[in-house]
Amino acid sequence: MKKANCKPSQFGCSDNLLNYFKHGSFTIYRAFVHPRTRCIFKALAGPMASTTSSDETRRAHKIRVAVDFGSLCAVYDYKSEEHIVQTKDGYLLALHRIPHAKNERLDPRNRKRKPIVYFHHGLLMCSDVFLCTTDASRSLPLVLAEAGYDVWLGNNRGNKYSRKHVSRNPHEASFWNFGIDEYAWHDIPDSIEYILETTGEKSLSYVGFSQGTAQAFAAFSINPALNKKIDVFVALAPAMSPPGLTAPLVDGLMKASPALMYLFFGRRSILPSTTMWQSILYPPIFASVIDASLSFLFSWSGRNITPLQKVAAYAHLYSTASVKAVVHWFQIMRNAEFTMYDDDVQSGISPRAGGQGKSRFHYRPARFPTRNIRAPTVLLYGTSDSLVDIDVMLHQLPDGTRAIPLEGYEHVDILWGEHVDKDVIPEVLNALKTNTHKHFELPFALTNGIERNFLENKVLTNGSGGLTDFESE
Repeated sequence: MKKANCKPSQFGCSDNLLNYFKHGSFTIYRAFVHPRTRCIFKALAGPMASTTSSDETRRAHKIRVAVDFGSLCAVYDYKSEEHIVQTKDGYLLALHRIPHAKNERLDPRNRKRKPIVYFHHGLLMCSDVFLCTTDASRSLPLVLAEAGYDVWLGNNRGNKYSRKHVSRNPHEASFWNFGIDEYAWHDIPDSIEYILETTGEKSLSYVGFSQGTAQAFAAFSINPALNKKIDVFVALAPAMSPPGLTAPLVDGLMKASPALMYLFFGRRSILPSTTMWQSILYPPIFASVIDASLSFLFSWSGRNITPLQKVAAYAHLYSTASVKAVVHWFQIMRNAEFTMYDDDVQSGISPRAGGQGKSRFHYRPARFPTRNIRAPTVLLYGTSDSLVDIDVMLHQLPDGTRAIPLEGYEHVDILWGEHVDKDVIPEVLNALKTNTHKHFELPFALTNGIERNFLENKVLTNGSGGLTDFESE
């Protein structure tokens, strides 16, 4: 780990074509599509499309149009920092930091030590997803900043903040030749090392969401020394060996031969045109498209997230990732085990058929030795999350792993659900309280008083959360 200074694409859509849409012709195309999808929304929503304004509506709009992490922090008047870490294999990753509470007065001559919390996002995401709630009391990083923590948020190689390498170009397939293995060997440990070197602390707490938990499961299982630097690992919507998709045809095809993903999507980034469609569709229509996709693939209803929250957050849901990372997940689903990447992706459809005459009964990819994890681990999972089989997961984790069910929660509800301030955040605070502050003096005692203090003094108030007509668009 080093500190660094602060062609054709999917579905025949080339990078040049995407750039074409981003400039003059894109403006014309957006001017044609956007108002028409807006009319469709107003016709379908009818009187539900309220034109009344509220603080939460204005805030949701600011969140939706925020261009980066700093802009999202500014919505709530928080200061942020950006750091760059160079991994051992040459990728330049962005780390974001919220170093102090909003109204905290800093004395440079007497800097207080703070416990560190490190957040890591899921597949096809970036650090933005943790700051997209329309109310500050539902944003876990902001709650922890107010509680006296030094908050850091990581980014995977290839996403919008980490598309740099010392010698490779994002337009080259070699840049995108990575998956969960590389996240585990490099991105997670190198980011943690940078944070500890920068702060002078010896350990931190890790909070992962979805694939961010899988990366930690993998990293901690193959790096014994890294476990000693983790106070507690809190896994939100944990992912390890998900059962699969609930769309039978897609699930069957991808499990039969994950290499089909390369045929459909190429070997660079997956679905780069998503941001284009996000820009040209009227926001509630785009949110409806995302809802329909999640329902088709995972049978998620989205009922625990308000329509206004969806419009605000879905604008930040997608960030670039490699096709190889998605192929890796389908390999894991096919094997029903948390395995390392199988380079023999061309092996036959039948489990008995192997490439170059090999039998799959005599060859299978190595499993991550997750029972070797020694960091204290807490799992928060939704009982309605189709990607989590908690019994299988606990069987693959060490004894003493704690699992907390969230009744009726689906996958992304744990990020943006209407009641995460009551259901999720107190559980995370309790896990941190139990494991992290023997050597720190925090401004508030980590009891129910923290939630009460923050909720009573939060900058922003709850609104109706209903559908909104974005007249300013």
